[in-house]
Amino acid sequence: MAWYAYCIGEKQAFPELARHRKPVPMESVHGVSGNQVFLYPASDLAIIVSEHNPAETLNQKSGVDHARVIADCFQHSTVLPFRFGTVFSDDESLRKSIRSNQRQFLGNIDKLRGKTEMHLKIFVDDCCTHQVDKHEPIERVGREYLSNLRENASRQRERQTRARAVSFQMHRLFMPLDEEVSCRLTESGKMLLDIAHLIDRKYVERYQNKFSTTSAMMRECQMQLSGPWPPYHFVHRLTRGAHAHPQQTAHTAVAPAPISTEQLAVPA
Repeated sequence: MAWYAYCIGEKQAFPELARHRKPVPMESVHGVSGNQVFLYPASDLAIIVSEHNPAETLNQKSGVDHARVIADCFQHSTVLPFRFGTVFSDDESLRKSIRSNQRQFLGNIDKLRGKTEMHLKIFVDDCCTHQVDKHEPIERVGREYLSNLRENASRQRERQTRARAVSFQMHRLFMPLDEEVSCRLTESGKMLLDIAHLIDRKYVERYQNKFSTTSAMMRECQMQLSGPWPPYHFVHRLTRGAHAHPQQTAHTAVAPAPISTEQLAVPA
């Protein structure tokens, strides 16, 4: 029987596993394709899974269900999310994967215990509104073409400087334990900064209050806040050295959650 995997949690966080060595159903929790979700005990870990038919197609709703199950488990335990679409072909492949990475999983849970992720999206007017004609032929190698190349490089540096300044300001205001920052241009011509902050869960309300005052103060920016989330981005960072080998489905992630280098993952 194949298992669809959602996340790894702490066995001690689920009292129903205290007297069981076999998978135990999570009451009233259903996952991908409406299947019953189980707690699969593995030493000091609990693997959250559901039965899976490999012939079933994963879709947008499957991604939403995947993220919902992880969020539900996060209410009870520190979790390490699996990438959307991670399937173990049978019990042996699941046990083997967890056994070979157990020390790292336990270490990562310990590092992330009591922590959560807050996600900021900040829209900033592009500091370089003039754009080079994208249809300009590549074969033009004259003075004008080289000048445009230099101007484009200069604009990129200006954008990077602006993005660094805004992210530094956010770091100074929110003082996270850790952060992940990315920046891109939107179709509307604005710069979008995606910032994931790792904070102590007990300070979520304080963080939300700080966001309210900051967004009112920084009127030149449009700010959006989501969370608290499981620490997706920081699980990704911690698991770069992991080498588990679950069977992966043929589908790629279509939900806003998982991307990762191996089997554990993050939301966008």
